[in-house]
Amino acid sequence: MTSAHTNALIHATSPYLLLHAHNPVNWYPWCDEALQKAQQENKLLIISIGYAACHWCHVMEKEVFSDEEAAAFMNAHFVSIKVDREERPDLDQLYMQACVLINGHGGWPLNAFALPDGRPFYAVTYLPKRQWLHVLQQIINLYEQQPEQWRQQAQQLSEGIRQSLVIPLQPEQKHQKPLRDVYISLFENIQSSIDLTRGGFNRAPKFPMPAVWEWLLQYYYFTHREEALQAVNTTLHHMALGGIYDQIGGGFCRYATDSQWRIPHFEKMLYDNAQLISLYAHAWQLTRQHLYAEIIRQSIAFVERELTNPQGACYASIDADSEGEEGKFYVWTEQEIRDLLDDTTASLILDYYHVNRHGNWEAGKNVLYVTEDDASFATQHQLDLQEWQMLLQQAREKLFAYRTQHTRPATDTKILTSWNALMIKAYIDTYRAWGEKAYLDKAFDIIRFIEKYMQDPDQGLWRNFAQGKPGVPAMLDDYAFLAEAYLECYQVTFDIRWLQRARALVQFARDHFLDASSKCFFYTADTFTPASGFRIMETEDQVIPSSNAAMAHVLYRLGIYMDEPAFTDQAMQMLHAMLSQIQATPAYMAKWAQLLGLASYGLYEIAILGDEAQAMAAEMQQHFLPDCLFMGGAEENLPLLQHKLIPGKTRIYVCKNQVCQAPVTSVDEALAQITSA
Repeated sequence: MTSAHTNALIHATSPYLLLHAHNPVNWYPWCDEALQKAQQENKLLIISIGYAACHWCHVMEKEVFSDEEAAAFMNAHFVSIKVDREERPDLDQLYMQACVLINGHGGWPLNAFALPDGRPFYAVTYLPKRQWLHVLQQIINLYEQQPEQWRQQAQQLSEGIRQSLVIPLQPEQKHQKPLRDVYISLFENIQSSIDLTRGGFNRAPKFPMPAVWEWLLQYYYFTHREEALQAVNTTLHHMALGGIYDQIGGGFCRYATDSQWRIPHFEKMLYDNAQLISLYAHAWQLTRQHLYAEIIRQSIAFVERELTNPQGACYASIDADSEGEEGKFYVWTEQEIRDLLDDTTASLILDYYHVNRHGNWEAGKNVLYVTEDDASFATQHQLDLQEWQMLLQQAREKLFAYRTQHTRPATDTKILTSWNALMIKAYIDTYRAWGEKAYLDKAFDIIRFIEKYMQDPDQGLWRNFAQGKPGVPAMLDDYAFLAEAYLECYQVTFDIRWLQRARALVQFARDHFLDASSKCFFYTADTFTPASGFRIMETEDQVIPSSNAAMAHVLYRLGIYMDEPAFTDQAMQMLHAMLSQIQATPAYMAKWAQLLGLASYGLYEIAILGDEAQAMAAEMQQHFLPDCLFMGGAEENLPLLQHKLIPGKTRIYVCKNQVCQAPVTSVDEALAQITSA
């Protein structure tokens, strides 16, 4: 069957853009041709931004952009540009900030209206067809009758965007309060906003926000504040049992729409699952909770089964919709479960997952969630725990097999460097916790793909790879997260080439992304033409941590490894520049807060030299040690390793600021030196 329409998106590689390639709208990708056309014809721009897993993006594509009447009006009066926010987060950040300044909130699909030069003056999110056409007509009427009004609005918005995203940060401030006191006080600033009953924050919808809980694990480690650990455990427990977690197939959805983590938005993103695997691995190291181990194994199995390509790299996401319905693949009727299981098992499973004929979702269907642990449930139903867990596992397998017969949600098969770097780290964190080499091998598979297809010796990294080729130059998060992953590779292998690779990425970023006045980094390189003249500087965490904070972490640790004070000094300058913001909004500065913790309490340099160095490092790294930087091997190939190798023996040196305690021969002795210091 041949479509009646084909537009310029037919040449795109992004699955999201290709979804719109046969709309009657004359879409362009973001390109010079579209911008020049708008200026030559004096037409306003519609810049419509979304992503492949977005439910409301699909709804608007079907209701509005596939409609002949709506398309005809758009084609007559506007130049329309489609953007995949995951390929071009720089554009997404710019136009989303305009939307937030206008409306007080944002979301996707994001539809920004801009002057022919790209400066936004208005923005909306999802609108049904009639409202959409009404808004378009009003915009055109005003542009024809009083064009200066939109120009003034664009100027005011540009100034607002500049203040919020682009103005260089202030140079280092001299804070009288010691850094450790600042760090300790941060928990008081955030504690009242945490939901200590159900986890997360006291609001709905609830997003996982892994960086916050990573910081609170570190905070507990340094301060021994039980409330911090309680906040993390409550959050991880309720997320694992809630509907935000796929109870049958594993893996987390993007967020929960309610305050109890029960009803999700069903899209599954690589970046969420990668970060949450790391978080649960760290929490397992600290608590040894069986539930956390189960979540890690199931989530990794989900990523390998549904988000991994044949060469080992990871896809971006899985759609929320299948067969035109949100969540259809994941929800259940009571009768479906009764038909699949024997009566006794069905009754138990219906009770365990809170399934009934009325449903908690649409049309009598149910999102599965759990409210009590297996031991409590088994006791309540007079079952042996092992008997119940075996019964539960068998039932899950039957439900999973039945579900696989249904039409699957679509997968966005593009490969993103930054998100794959997060998954590299997830595999290494799991390997570090359990010592299972298969996880390390998976990390190296991803790295081989990136270095083969997404790295250019002269031009640096590419951000994305789809349809057999890379497309967009990499941005700061790509460099920062991959450099972070390389540092983790070094810690578990002691192969100095990983440090050299990390240093090369950092140097490229310093050459092409650095803002000399603030010592922080722009989000795009100096070789990249910025939209509307803006070079964004990303400093706050969203669900993905701030790229500047990640790069500051890399600089801080790499400076210690390579004995390059310029790197650690820059990291501290960046941290000091952000101190006021860290104290004001720690929930959105959690990655910075982790760096503040390291700067406040100091990093231990753990040098392990000798033939058994890797084995000892592996044993030691099974513990949660966020303040330890591991180095070593059989060679003295780093400045901190000089004069420490004793032929025929393996020694562990616990050092801080290059001052070492007496060398020891066992992991237990080294751990004792850390805890007693």
